[in-house]
Amino acid sequence: MHVLTKSAAGNKGPGTRRMRAVWLSLATLVVCLLAAMPGHALFAQGTDAAATLRSKFQSLTQQLEHNPFHRQLYMDSSESPTNLKGDIYAVVDYPFATVNGALNDPANGPANWCDVLILHLNVKYCHAATNNGAARLDVNLGKKVEEKLSSTYRVQFNYRSAVAAADYFRVELNADTGPLSTKDYRIVLEAIPVSGNRTFLHLTYAYGYGVAGRLAMKTYLSTIGSDKVGFTTVNDASSGQPEYIGGVRGLLERNTMRYYLAIDAYLGALQAPASARLQQRLTTWFDATEQYPRQLHEVDRDDYLQMKHNEYRRQQTAQ
Repeated sequence: MHVLTKSAAGNKGPGTRRMRAVWLSLATLVVCLLAAMPGHALFAQGTDAAATLRSKFQSLTQQLEHNPFHRQLYMDSSESPTNLKGDIYAVVDYPFATVNGALNDPANGPANWCDVLILHLNVKYCHAATNNGAARLDVNLGKKVEEKLSSTYRVQFNYRSAVAAADYFRVELNADTGPLSTKDYRIVLEAIPVSGNRTFLHLTYAYGYGVAGRLAMKTYLSTIGSDKVGFTTVNDASSGQPEYIGGVRGLLERNTMRYYLAIDAYLGALQAPASARLQQRLTTWFDATEQYPRQLHEVDRDDYLQMKHNEYRRQQTAQ
């Protein structure tokens, strides 16, 4: 990869402008890939994990009931020099058995997860397959517009039903490596039943990155992504309006929310007739993101629906 030096950046010639445009385009694509890629997290095992999640549910009682999201949801995020990690804890109005059966089933879970992931703007294709008897997801990641698959980046995620108990489950999607020194991609979803025939979910989304990935994010966030923000508010006594976190944590929080809303939209459509589920998932996801326009608005409704209908048809066939 070519990186502009300070002297080159000062050159206003057409060759340099083209070079800068190519680098910015590449940086934008890499950020889109990072935005769509999930990452690494550590969890307790077995009964300890269920007890830990139940304790977390009890500790978040006030935050789940009183928050700016207009739903029972709590978000947290963290940043280190080499990793980003986002967590969403939420109560959903679906029975535990329904959530477990849809997303933690070794037989149907991988294909169901593809139906979840394709709702995300940056996921252009997802197809469930097997590798030596183990389930995997072939996922293509790209920009927030329609693209040929040849212009996107293919990542293979392993699918693992890590825990399946009467009162707790955990499912993991992971990939070791990705573009530009990125690594340790994983989506982890764990859940327990709670009162009212509902389910308490914990979604973790994170990834690690090296020098090239950090540089790409820095370039994107200093240019076309400079006005993007997340959901965490930062204190600013001089302003009467909320001020939201930006930078890479803002990027992480936006996409953690997008994945959560995709899970919720998928679960909400399960009771619809099979022929109506795709349209319901798409409209539910888009309408949910529009509840947070400052953070999540990217494309118009008709453009999103047309793009995703086309991408969903494409993902029905192995590519």
